[in-house]
Amino acid sequence: MRSLLLLSPLRLPIPNPVFNFFNSNSIFQFQFRFYSRPSHYLRSAITPPTMASPIEESVGVARRCWINFKKESTFALYTPFVVCLASGTLNIDTFRHYIAQDVHFLNAFVQGYEAAEVCTDDDDAKVGISELRKNIVNELKIHDAVLEEWGIDLVKECTINSATAKYTDFLLATASGKVEGVKAAKLATPFEKTKLAAYTLGAMTPCMRLYAYIGKELQVFLEGEKNHPYEKWIDSYASEGFQASALQTEDLLDKLSVTLTGEELAIIEKLYHQAMKLEIQFFLAQPLVQKAVIPLSKDHNPAEQRLTIFSDFDLTCTIVDSSAILAEIAIITAPKSDQNQPQNQISRMSLADLKNAWGDLSKQYTEEYEQCIEKMLLTEKAEKFDYGRLCKTVEQLSDFEKRANSRVVESGVLKGLNLEDIKRAGQQLILQDGCTDFFQSIIRNENLNADIHVLSYCWCGDLIRSSFSSGGIDGLDIHANELMFQESLATGEIVKKVESPIDKVQAFSKILMNCHNDKKNLTVYIGDSVGDLLCLLEADVGIVLGSSSSLRRVGNNFGVSFVPLFPGVVQKQKIYAGSDSSSWMGLSGVLYTATSWAEIHAFVLGS
Repeated sequence: MRSLLLLSPLRLPIPNPVFNFFNSNSIFQFQFRFYSRPSHYLRSAITPPTMASPIEESVGVARRCWINFKKESTFALYTPFVVCLASGTLNIDTFRHYIAQDVHFLNAFVQGYEAAEVCTDDDDAKVGISELRKNIVNELKIHDAVLEEWGIDLVKECTINSATAKYTDFLLATASGKVEGVKAAKLATPFEKTKLAAYTLGAMTPCMRLYAYIGKELQVFLEGEKNHPYEKWIDSYASEGFQASALQTEDLLDKLSVTLTGEELAIIEKLYHQAMKLEIQFFLAQPLVQKAVIPLSKDHNPAEQRLTIFSDFDLTCTIVDSSAILAEIAIITAPKSDQNQPQNQISRMSLADLKNAWGDLSKQYTEEYEQCIEKMLLTEKAEKFDYGRLCKTVEQLSDFEKRANSRVVESGVLKGLNLEDIKRAGQQLILQDGCTDFFQSIIRNENLNADIHVLSYCWCGDLIRSSFSSGGIDGLDIHANELMFQESLATGEIVKKVESPIDKVQAFSKILMNCHNDKKNLTVYIGDSVGDLLCLLEADVGIVLGSSSSLRRVGNNFGVSFVPLFPGVVQKQKIYAGSDSSSWMGLSGVLYTATSWAEIHAFVLGS
């Protein structure tokens, strides 16, 4: 019930979509609002992960595309080739093959820049494109020096592979005017040819930005590392020079796109997206000779193994807590004080009384939650991971959550909620970006023997089920509390199944106990709060989504380590390279932090 932290009397409207509900009497509109909490500490304690914000109109097309297709950059970063390279364990033969393929790639880039330079009628743009082309020529010379150092002509010995050819063909076709959705005749005049220059850069810019991004992300793995075999490669793409080239390419794309129409900008976005996808395929096509630790499902044998995914719901899957939704429905459908209520229906509180009741519940919950967390932190800080003492301490939070739920039931604020209104709210509920794709990909993958369980404090499982069902996800097992209904109207009572951290971990354990023992089970738990802490630690892989300060404070007090997921994967790759096991196991005291569902998707399933 931690959502009551979101229910203070200060109502702060945010630009969320308007929800339409239909009850038996009328059609009314319902706009979601966040409720602020009076304490900055509590605001930071349950910050929702990766909330999408509108991209300002002043942002150029290059930056807008990079933001829109951030998922693809994450998928590229999590390819086995990049992870092995970052860890320094990449086999030299694989790297040689990559360099040889990259030469084909760069030669196409030179031609692309040459075509763009010819097409543009802007003198400054011509100079800029010429500089970028010369940079690529210099990069080719560096590649030639490396190849000469190896003593072989890999370009002749290693023919272009299909993934490389798909990108080079795509780029050169774009540069020659073969752009989907654009007739060649339209590109005949000098003005129209300038558009072609923009299209060409639209197909090249994502590659420059992606390599600049990967270079920076991998540079951290050089710190304290002596003789990293791929130090020069990483440094070259992390260098100020290459970062400047990537920015210059983006600036040129923005410059050449200023006069384009919305339809033409949409074409650039399609070209940009296609280039990103082809880059991912390029990395995936590099032949690995060593074992890779990712994706987690890579060596999955459905006949012998089972992948069990557990996830929290509120603020892990959703942007807004479900209890705030139920509160809004209650308030917006509440009868006014002078309004007569049907005699045969469940009696409801008036609108004024209901607002006051929610305000009182919210205030009390906020104050007592903060007091409970602080009390949990009074225990002596553990020198090493101490799961037993953590479990004992978390019982305080469990007792608090149950008392809070009892107050909600006793208050009567949930009385009279219409089941159909709740289901419609669930259907319109906005999930975190990438959440639906992740679950759908697991369900639709016939090569996976996988189960998905959602463990939630939510008062109403029907809200969760309708939310996932509206996204085409029907294969989930929902473990949550349930509202009791009488002729589709809530009685105000809650069937209490999962109220607390202890309830969650007991449900987690029971699910695993009921699994058939004929298969090896790999468990992943995804959560965002202190309520998820025990389950996160019990799972083979515990992934924290978001930036809950209370979760980190409590975890750190009992010796829990929080490691960003990608560095954690790279470290695992170093270990994996010299062993037969990737050593993912529960109760290690290590949790991994992710910034998005795209990261989780890339880690578990790949691109």
